[in-house]
Amino acid sequence: MTDYSKFINLLRRKYKLLFKRMKLKPVIWGNLRNTKPFSEIFGYDRGSQSIARYYVDQFIKSKKKFITGKVLEIGDNTYTKGLGTDVVLSDILHVTEGNPKATIIADLTNADHLPSDFYDCVILTQTLNFIYDYHSALKHVHRIIKPNGKLIATLSGISQISSYDMCRWGDYWRFTTLSTEKIFSDFFNKDKVEVKSYGNVLAAISFMEGISSRELKKKELDFNDPNYQIIITVFAEK
Repeated sequence: MTDYSKFINLLRRKYKLLFKRMKLKPVIWGNLRNTKPFSEIFGYDRGSQSIARYYVDQFIKSKKKFITGKVLEIGDNTYTKGLGTDVVLSDILHVTEGNPKATIIADLTNADHLPSDFYDCVILTQTLNFIYDYHSALKHVHRIIKPNGKLIATLSGISQISSYDMCRWGDYWRFTTLSTEKIFSDFFNKDKVEVKSYGNVLAAISFMEGISSRELKKKELDFNDPNYQIIITVFAEK
């Protein structure tokens, strides 16, 4: 028997003895013992807001003073209209035709026609997960922001697949704070990039089950454990 095998066997004996001595807390499954979630659409059919969107809203509100001047938002301008101040231009970018709210139709991975150094603020929520070539997308996002302009972005960490996006343009990636720091530091000065995460084990389990944010207490949602990163947030300055 090799030294490695002896070591493994010793560990097994120690842990077996340890588990015998421990009184493990029993798992009470209740209606969680099911292979189907409570909701397959992130809990929107159980309440007005998903747990992920609760965290996105919390983050955007904390940066609302930077939503000013010329602002670009993806999909719609909900945050620009609801939280912005002294906004002189509110552009809405969508990747395909058919969105009546869109003022710009563009693929961020191939957006040479968008003006450089133009926007004071870009709000990029829950977007990069659905772009395969996110490096090219971020290159253009960085280019269109003015010097000293701000990027307010969120990305998915722990999450189910979004069937809506998967069927249209794809659902490709899930991120961590570490991968996000490295990715954004390829384009923005590292000292100008602030990355954080939101989530905890209860919120993560609830989100995966499709439980809505209103079904958890605020203190349960607001407790933060970086081991359970539901939403990754980025605040960057060019």
